[in-house]
Amino acid sequence: MLSTHYPKQEQTISKLKKYIYIAIIAALTLSSCAKPQGNQSAQATQEPAVRLVWGLPVDSFRIDTCVIKQGETLGGIMSRLGATRQQINHITLMPRSEFDVRSIRPGKTYYALYQTDTAGVEQLCYYIYQPNLREDYVLHLQDSIYVDHQERPITSKLRAAEVVIETSLWNAMAGNQLPTELALELSDIYAWTIDFFGLQKGDSIRVYYDEQYVDTTRIGIGRIYAADFYHGRRWQEAFWFESDNIHNYFDAEGNSLRKAFLKAPLNYKRISSGFSYARKHPIYKVVRPHTGVDYAAPMGTPVVSIGDGVVTMKQYKGGGGHTVKIKHNSTYTTAYLHLSKYAKGLAVGKHVKQGEVIGYVGSSGSSTGPHLDFRVWKNGSPIDPLKMQSPPAEPIPAQYKDTFATVVATYREKLVVNKKY
Repeated sequence: MLSTHYPKQEQTISKLKKYIYIAIIAALTLSSCAKPQGNQSAQATQEPAVRLVWGLPVDSFRIDTCVIKQGETLGGIMSRLGATRQQINHITLMPRSEFDVRSIRPGKTYYALYQTDTAGVEQLCYYIYQPNLREDYVLHLQDSIYVDHQERPITSKLRAAEVVIETSLWNAMAGNQLPTELALELSDIYAWTIDFFGLQKGDSIRVYYDEQYVDTTRIGIGRIYAADFYHGRRWQEAFWFESDNIHNYFDAEGNSLRKAFLKAPLNYKRISSGFSYARKHPIYKVVRPHTGVDYAAPMGTPVVSIGDGVVTMKQYKGGGGHTVKIKHNSTYTTAYLHLSKYAKGLAVGKHVKQGEVIGYVGSSGSSTGPHLDFRVWKNGSPIDPLKMQSPPAEPIPAQYKDTFATVVATYREKLVVNKKY
């Protein structure tokens, strides 16, 4: 049997086998390389993230944390930290609008950030002053010297609380681990309806309010939205309402809690002498009328106007000493005697607002010690300030009654309430 030989065909087949072999090897090589390349990419994305504080990569610095001591100045602190004379001069000459070097206070925290330069010398790069938990002043001390004022965002959390008073509203808040600022705010809200020096054991308060936080640290309270105060054997509600030009607290019927006059013109320790037509004068030892109320208080205690009005007298008036008289309307006039000094800018004819400081407690004139002699006239006749019936401010306008009723219903649900309305 004859065998046929085809040289060209064999060469073609041989070449084809070679190409197939090369292709298989290449495919296997690519397959084996694909996974390592993927691992390298994953490793690249797993590099640690840069930690930024104050907008700075803080892990690349050495940081000293310090507290300002009594008597320290910014210039002295900067010199001790290693700042150059040129840097210190530049900082002290900064406009107050950028950074007031006199604003630093003892007890406040500051940070010094250092880096080592190419010569191996450690350099002060940043000084950061923290006046409170909300703000930071970052002084850049490298190529150019400037201040970056930074503010942290504030978040709010709604809270409801209830306390029973044993001694004072302040102690009740503190004893229940509640913000003591609540006591101050509540005393303002109820300033026209409750005498906080007359609180009794067993009085209680329910309150619905905002707590404010920076990160996880509480920095204070925001708005009190509703409160319910039990005092004098009755409950007194307060609801915050704002719409258009209305921004005030009202009772459930829409009557303003803000009266025309404050209950008292100062924070006092005690009433040392009351209203009387037959009081024996402590200095002259004779019986004469005392048509006012004496509030004993430390020297320099601020005295405020109990209502809006116009100053009609500001003078030293004999036994009354430094005296201010205010006409509030066609019915009521008040006077404030024995002041140590007047408020800056106070003058006859000036319009004053309710709660505005008009002077300071003193002992001028015929006086045995620091106190305020407070007097009220109604239609020209003296009346007992402690028995004065103050007219209320404007109630909720009729067009807002329905909206206000919804607000009251909503806030009542938020309060911790055990009584029937």
